[in-house]
Amino acid sequence: MSTQSKKLTFKEIIFIASMLFGMFFGAGNLIFPASMGQLAGSNIWQASAGFLITGVGLPLLAVAALGISREEGLFELSSRVGKRYGLFFTCVLYLTIGPFFAIPRCATVSYTVGIERVLPGTGQTAGLAVFSMLFFALVLFFSLRPGEILTWIGKVLNPLFLVLLAVFVICAIVSPMGNMMEVEPSGSYISGAFSTGLLEGYNTMDALAGLAFGIVVVDVIRGLGVKEPGEIAENTVKAGLFSSLLMALIYVCVTIVGAQSRGLFAAAPNGGEALAQIAEHYFGKAGAVILAVTVTVACLKTAVGLITSCSETFSKLFPNGPSYRIWAVLFCLFSFLIANLGLTMIIGWSAPVLMFLYPLAIVLILLTLFGRLFQNDRRVLQCTLAFTAAAALFDFLRALPLSVQEVLHVNGIVKAADAILPLAEYGFGWVGPAAAGLVIGLAVRWAGKQ
Repeated sequence: MSTQSKKLTFKEIIFIASMLFGMFFGAGNLIFPASMGQLAGSNIWQASAGFLITGVGLPLLAVAALGISREEGLFELSSRVGKRYGLFFTCVLYLTIGPFFAIPRCATVSYTVGIERVLPGTGQTAGLAVFSMLFFALVLFFSLRPGEILTWIGKVLNPLFLVLLAVFVICAIVSPMGNMMEVEPSGSYISGAFSTGLLEGYNTMDALAGLAFGIVVVDVIRGLGVKEPGEIAENTVKAGLFSSLLMALIYVCVTIVGAQSRGLFAAAPNGGEALAQIAEHYFGKAGAVILAVTVTVACLKTAVGLITSCSETFSKLFPNGPSYRIWAVLFCLFSFLIANLGLTMIIGWSAPVLMFLYPLAIVLILLTLFGRLFQNDRRVLQCTLAFTAAAALFDFLRALPLSVQEVLHVNGIVKAADAILPLAEYGFGWVGPAAAGLVIGLAVRWAGKQ
């Protein structure tokens, strides 16, 4: 048999594109563009441009980086910096897209879009507790017994979800609730719509998911006969272009619908409530229930996938520790507790963590993509990421709730960082230090060679 790397057919590329879309786009991804549309108003296009860069472009680069690296997964890739860093980064990333934020968000999005609309206002705490308990009981059941049902749900759900979403978007665009160009922008969208959209794209967590699960896509491409790293990355990007076009189209449409909704509604506390209001306006109670069921099943499937991936990863990272089944139980229990804080609280507390973690992920992706230029020298990697982490820590402190900043007395530190670091006030204070770290790392490498 020839070992020559083959070219993928158009059908195979579409197959991989479908996988990419399924990996990156969950029901939770709808809440952020809806909320962004409500807040951005007439500045919708600048905000959308920023959102698409971090919400669509970065995840594709993450998968391409894994393809180029030839590594077996995130731990091996991040361990190029050092084993301890690899363990730290892998654990923090999986916990972020797992039981700390993304998995609890699956339950709260389902509840907010559906159940919350039919319960009396005074029963929300108990309602969320009961719903999330049932939700994670199902998640644990399927996580401990993976089988055909997940594949079946995926095959039935994706077309159903897209059809319902298409009907929802078409109705909203044909019969808009208001003129989005007449909606006044709110908050940071007034003067910094593009940079705020960039940061809003962090909330999808898809770039982190691309680093965590991209090896699955790369393995599929390898299994189809593509062997050369460059061709693996090229085919990933080709497939990604199809999936990214669909993702971008959905994001822009939902953002438009969110902006138009301001003609009748005030800005909701979060995107889940915004979607629920819009669905009920166009379809009444019945339509809202159908949307809620679809979103719930989508979130259930996503949560099962995340619990499974996190449990497998931690059981491999700590072979002498708990088994897969114990990790799955622990993660479900912890996710249940976090979910009962509510969607707004989860989104609010995830922001500081993402402001710290995303710069590290972005720099790792870029260093991997261009690693050939410096032979993936560990000194360059360590120096660049050390400077990035130090600066990202200030972004973490800035994103903390104001009450927490006051308790920790970090206001002075944040103001000093804003004055010293370029772009810090926009949440990108890490860019300058990362560039400086890269230059210093390259200089150290050059001096060592001399």
